[in-house]
Amino acid sequence: MSETTVTPPGSPSDLERGGAAGRASDKIFGGLTLAAGVLIFVVLALVTLYLVLESLPAMTAAPSQISVGTSFWAYVGPLVVGTLIAALIALLVATPVAVGVALFISHYAPARFSKGVGYVVDLLAAIPSVVYGAWGFTVFGPALVPGYHWLNKYLGFIPVFGTPSTTGRTLLTAALVLAVMILPIITSQCREIFIQTPSLHQEAALALGATKWDMIRAAVFPFARNGIVSAIMLGLGRALGETMAVTLVLSRGGLTPNLIGVGNNTIPAEIALNFPEAFGMRQSELIAAGLVLFIITLVVNMMARWIVSRYAEFSGAN
Repeated sequence: MSETTVTPPGSPSDLERGGAAGRASDKIFGGLTLAAGVLIFVVLALVTLYLVLESLPAMTAAPSQISVGTSFWAYVGPLVVGTLIAALIALLVATPVAVGVALFISHYAPARFSKGVGYVVDLLAAIPSVVYGAWGFTVFGPALVPGYHWLNKYLGFIPVFGTPSTTGRTLLTAALVLAVMILPIITSQCREIFIQTPSLHQEAALALGATKWDMIRAAVFPFARNGIVSAIMLGLGRALGETMAVTLVLSRGGLTPNLIGVGNNTIPAEIALNFPEAFGMRQSELIAAGLVLFIITLVVNMMARWIVSRYAEFSGAN
């Protein structure tokens, strides 16, 4: 006969010991996550404090002390405009293409083919920015020169299509390179959101006689609205902060409305080109420019969170 083990009175059972160990591990994990969250805020606060302290001399200096001979805001203003123009053009070009590619992968392409396209998109996101910059400088920019001459010939009365550059190193070229760079980021995010659309929603729309496009408009896009906005803002953040690609492609100069000619600059490119040799007031100017870019990025992310929160009540279950 088999013997039955009897737990002595007052001794903890295996279930109780397991529960105690589980509670201890929960406390440890909770403490680690709390520490990680606090660490993020501490690092952000330290970075902000450093930028503010190092920027104050340039922001409060007299115009004669600024390297360009004007006030700091007159110096950084054209850089802000150039940065925003390049990022917005990149976003306008990349967003519809990225959403279309994501829809093709998730809803139109055969399964085997869609996996291959998805791998290629992910591979594009892994290419270093300096490679994009070298490609834009040596191949893409010169290839756009005939198109810039055509735009100037037929649309030259519009200020943005003024005298074209002979090298293709223009703000529009830099913006198009940025569009190629942020395309895989937006595509990957949108693709994952589209795939997560509840099947019941899609099947119900198709059962009611909707075409595939009608089903996408009625079921997929409403469900993926928040994810699409988040993906666009992620791409915009990359475009705003991109340094090497813009530095290599752009032929820098003063602010001008002409997008296909020489001129214009961005904050990241200005910092990358001048910071290694900067010291004193010049270094403070560049750090202050970085602070302005930091604030712009922060405002963009806050706006994105506000837009997403407006539609937070919608979920795939309602």
